[in-house]
Amino acid sequence: MLESQLLKIVQDFGSPVYVYDAEKIESQYKRLTSAFKNVKSLKINYAVKALSNISILKLLNTLGSGIDTVSIQEVKLGLAAGFSPDQIIFTPNGVSLSEIEDVAKLGVKINIDNLSILEQFGSKHPKTPVCIRINPHVMAGGNSKISVGHIDSKFGISIHQIPHLLRIVENTKMTINGIHMHTGSDILDVEVFLYASEILFETARQFKNLDFIDFGSGFKVPYQQGDIETNIEELGKKLSARFNEFCKNYGKDLTLAFEPGKFLVSESGYFLTKVNAVKQTTSTVFAQVDSGFNHLIRPMFYGSHHDIVNISNPKGRERFYTVVGYICETDTFGSNRRINEINEEDILCFKNAGAYCFSMASNYNSRYRPAEVLWYKNKAHLIRKRETFEDITKNQVEVDFKTEKKPSLAK
Repeated sequence: MLESQLLKIVQDFGSPVYVYDAEKIESQYKRLTSAFKNVKSLKINYAVKALSNISILKLLNTLGSGIDTVSIQEVKLGLAAGFSPDQIIFTPNGVSLSEIEDVAKLGVKINIDNLSILEQFGSKHPKTPVCIRINPHVMAGGNSKISVGHIDSKFGISIHQIPHLLRIVENTKMTINGIHMHTGSDILDVEVFLYASEILFETARQFKNLDFIDFGSGFKVPYQQGDIETNIEELGKKLSARFNEFCKNYGKDLTLAFEPGKFLVSESGYFLTKVNAVKQTTSTVFAQVDSGFNHLIRPMFYGSHHDIVNISNPKGRERFYTVVGYICETDTFGSNRRINEINEEDILCFKNAGAYCFSMASNYNSRYRPAEVLWYKNKAHLIRKRETFEDITKNQVEVDFKTEKKPSLAK
């Protein structure tokens, strides 16, 4: 998007504000489907947790996407956005059996990653098809906080527990319709992903009536100039050939499924903040903005990098700034960044703010969560109103201390 368009959005909708470029989401979706065009049946299930605004879900629905959900609330969001139950897969972790049963009643696909829950569900509902999430014990990304396929992960059923898993399936007579894995985010090496895929294929061979194999996602996107990213085209070529070979040997054409979140929406997002103050200390120049980790926690939580650009002064002389927020905690967005000279009231733009940004926002310090805007067909559409004080208090219940009787003190 052009800097002039972003500045106009701030003028019209205030700051801070999240902005998403629909055209970028569409192009990323088409890039992924194109990379796997040689697969007879491909299903992209967008990971709702990355960005759950209902307008974003509706946009992806128009592209032909399904959705991957991790809570019954996300399932209901998907249904409200127009997805049919068969377009939704439920991939939770650590939820109760009752939540899985409630979701199953809605008719969506079920994915289970716990032997105990699998046995309980299969014993009570043997006719309800279930997908199984395995842990391949492969660490695809370099960050342990976002790699979930390693041996110490809480996600998935260990490949070393496959004999136990098969015994549960045999005893309950349940139907297994899919096998799933997710190695984690920021896949750097296609060969590592392909190695994990071989483990998934080996597991899939032990189930005779599968409909699909879900390879998760975790494709890396570039977060700064010169950054590396997952080579989707190379992965598409190599994995498609291997998948087609597997289907031929399996004796049945299966659906190849992915559940991308960051890949589809990260680069579409811009987070716009206003500079409240520029503060010079003995060693640092701070640019203090009207936001904090209550709005964008990824840099503090994951150590993630977001390019920060002064769109109010794009041709200004570069200086070093540490960009921080207004939360009464350490909320540093970026340390000693080279940014065009910053003045108070300038608008700073954080790039790659589409995934796991607004969806992880909070009301910490009783601050309001920001507005969201979708840039669609050269027009800004408000898709979430900025919160107000009434939103902060509407679910709180006050005690009337004037009328409440004081407890009597025991003698």
